[in-house]
Amino acid sequence: MKKITALIFGYNDYAFEIAKNIEHKYRDICIFKLNSDEATLQKKNYKIKNFDFSDEWDELKNTFDMQKSIAFCVLEDDAENIFLTISLRSSFKDLSIIALSKNKESANKLSMAGANKVIPVVQTTASIIADMLKKPVVTEVLHDILYEKSDLKIAQIQVEKDNFFDGKYPADIEWSREHGIIVLSIMHEDMSSEFIYSSKVQHHVIKNGDIFVVVGYENEIKEFEKSIGSRCDVDWDNWSR
Repeated sequence: MKKITALIFGYNDYAFEIAKNIEHKYRDICIFKLNSDEATLQKKNYKIKNFDFSDEWDELKNTFDMQKSIAFCVLEDDAENIFLTISLRSSFKDLSIIALSKNKESANKLSMAGANKVIPVVQTTASIIADMLKKPVVTEVLHDILYEKSDLKIAQIQVEKDNFFDGKYPADIEWSREHGIIVLSIMHEDMSSEFIYSSKVQHHVIKNGDIFVVVGYENEIKEFEKSIGSRCDVDWDNWSR
């Protein structure tokens, strides 16, 4: 059964990627484009509405049941995204707001502005997450992690003790049974990444410098981290609280 209406504020590739991957979850989806944005993206199948920061959201109130809606604030400009979050929160006290953040500073500001949850999007993981969102095998898992309440987390763990794997290939390891985690992708030293189930990764000897993008519960992730190396780039413990 489809749930509430999803209101996505942002006219960019990330907004459309979110829309594509949640359309089976929500009753209706509407994407909002700033009046100042150029209509450079040619996307079909979604409702597109214009909005402006001077709006008092009267049209929003009259068109949607805001108590049965969820808002995604994914404007590319951090300041605009924070202002949008403040404006929506001040007008709709009970609206669920999910906001995109490029760094911890803006994440903290978005939380203070009234976002219920913040999605961290950093340079090193943005492309990986975008790639994973296109793969059906992980879409449901990522939806629950990013958009719903879940104890599951995504983390990046760098290999610093490759002797732990004793020259094994990723295909030789039963990640869930042996370590209680799911490995989604491996990032190499040159920052290129490969999906864990690709043939190239399956025959790649694990070595120091490799970075695993993993999904799991915090305790299992910490145990895995102790065994092979250290968490890098993003302090996921302090996101989205």
